[in-house]
Formats: sequence, C-alpha cells, structure tokens
Amino acid sequence: MTRLRGFAVAVIGLSGIAVGPVAAGADDPDFISVGAGWFDFNRQKDQGAEFRLEYRSDYKAPYLRFKPFAAVGGASSGHFFLGAGILWDIYFGRRWVVTPSFAPHYYTGSDDKLDMGHAVEFRSQLEVAYRFDDRSRLGLAVSHYSNAGLGDENPGTETLSVYYSIPLR
Repeated sequence: MTRLRGFAVAVIGLSGIAVGPVAAGADDPDFISVGAGWFDFNRQKDQGAEFRLEYRSDYKAPYLRFKPFAAVGGASSGHFFLGAGILWDIYFGRRWVVTPSFAPHYYTGSDDKLDMGHAVEFRSQLEVAYRFDDRSRLGLAVSHYSNAGLGDENPGTETLSVYYSIPLR
C-alpha cells in the first residue's frame, strides 16, 4: 500500500510540473528579443561584443510546444550570423522562464584569429529569464556555436548575453 501511495504522489507531482508550465505560458505573445553579450568569452581568440535581434513566434507546435524563431546577429570582431530554429519556454511559476533553443545559422566573418570552419553553424542556447507583469522578459543566456563537424575545422565558441524580450501584443 505504501508503494502505491508513493507512486500516486509521484504521478500527481509530475503532472503538476507538466501542467504548470502550460498554464503559465498559455497566453504568451510573440516577442522581439534584443540581445547584447560577450562573443568568444571562453576561448578568447577573437573576442567582441555580440548583438542579436530575434523574432520569437507565439505559435506552439502541437504536443511538443516548441516555438519557431528567427535571428540575426553580429560580433564587433567581424562575425555575422543569420538563422532560424526552435525554442521551448519552460515556466517555473509565473515569473521564471527557462528557454533552451537550437538553430542552424548562415555564418560569415572568418579571420586569422577565429575561423569557425564552415558557412553553416549551429547555435544552441540556454536562457533564464524573469517575466514582468506586462510579459516582457529580462534574461541571461549562454550560447554555443559549432559547425558539428561539417568543416575541416570546428573550433566552436560561446557567447554570454543579456536579453530583453518585448511582447508584440
């Protein structure tokens, strides 16, 4: 009987975690997100300021709840990115949102300090954001760029960014 009760408590608890995020984000609009950060902060081969502009759709894929986004970004060290991909908003209560995302990007700007190795780079990112009453968000993100072995070289690099997401409705 104790095992059955423990199982029931676990199922109810997991159901609350699964349903909670859906309820918190059910009314989220689409966003324009502006990001500024420190490009190549980890390897420090070709550091610079990175600026990004993203459109984050409010469309949620059925069942999986992934949302599409498009992005353009550039670093003061001469690197440029243009891409689109998917993100997933995971809510912790009403205020905190964790957003993992993944997107292939067209890349240009290799130089003698940092050659990313290919024109296709994949960006994976993890953002933690605070959601205000007007649904705007202020977040901190870490992203990784890599060509996933498409090129002869695959140095990869990371960016540490601050994002402000502005709701469009």
